Amino acid sequence: MSQVPSTLEERAGAATSAVESSPADAGGATRLTVIKPAPRMPRLALSELWHYRELLGTLVWRDVVVRYKQTFLGVAWAILVPLLTAIVYIVIFGKFANFPAGGVKYQVLVMAGVLPMQYFASAMTGSSMSLAANLNLVTKVYFPRTLLPLAAVLVPLVDFVVGLPVLVLFMWIYEAWPGGLEVLTAPLFMALAVVTALGVGLFLSAANVRYRDVRHMIPVLLPILPLVSGVMYAVQSIEEKYQWILAMNPMTAVISGWRWAVIDGPPPDAGQTALGVAVAVVLFLGGLAVFRSSEPRFADTI
Repeated sequence: MSQVPSTLEERAGAATSAVESSPADAGGATRLTVIKPAPRMPRLALSELWHYRELLGTLVWRDVVVRYKQTFLGVAWAILVPLLTAIVYIVIFGKFANFPAGGVKYQVLVMAGVLPMQYFASAMTGSSMSLAANLNLVTKVYFPRTLLPLAAVLVPLVDFVVGLPVLVLFMWIYEAWPGGLEVLTAPLFMALAVVTALGVGLFLSAANVRYRDVRHMIPVLLPILPLVSGVMYAVQSIEEKYQWILAMNPMTAVISGWRWAVIDGPPPDAGQTALGVAVAVVLFLGGLAVFRSSEPRFADTI
């Protein structure tokens, strides 16, 4: 009986061996993998990522388990963090600053904004550190390096799903339910958040290999993101010229669209949403291009 690889290095090595010896067709020909410098063009190589899907699953599962290992409250932190953050925003910005709610109960508005923002902040932080945190994998075995930021972007989705019941509770208390079929678009707005986080994560993870300033820069950006994404207020309630400025941040489109879909919030402007989607695509392609051009030097620089 063959022994199951017990470490990530062994799993990655086993996956590479499987590529080299797997049948390419029914005639028994073997598939040959040639490792060569990564292309500088922004290309994901989906077939290769699909082959290493088991390694991706292992990376995601490892990070999910480690996230709350040896903690007293465990996965309950995925509920407490957005809940406590929302309470602080509600008291400070709702009661004292009187931020606009756009015709929706302010408590529900904030809770619906906190969840996607918490996902994005966690995904951006994890993906930016993904290469430096997996030094042994990057320097010892071959596998698609894009798996590391991709796994780091997928892990916070678990926290997002665990935190959804808190939003449902707020919706039940304040009777804020979806207004119609627009609820079906909610996954699309979260997909936009995933694409944005992956694009930013690819860029920052590559930059972090060479410039360790990234780890000091991210904590400075995290408190600013909710303010420029409309988490504490309804973007549709501010002046239109400022709406277009905020629309250049894809997370503004994510939060506005998510609120419209799940709590019957103000409908997002189609043009501003399109601008957010376009910026997200540019961020993804730009991040992938930087990652690919830097990839040949990862093992030497890290």
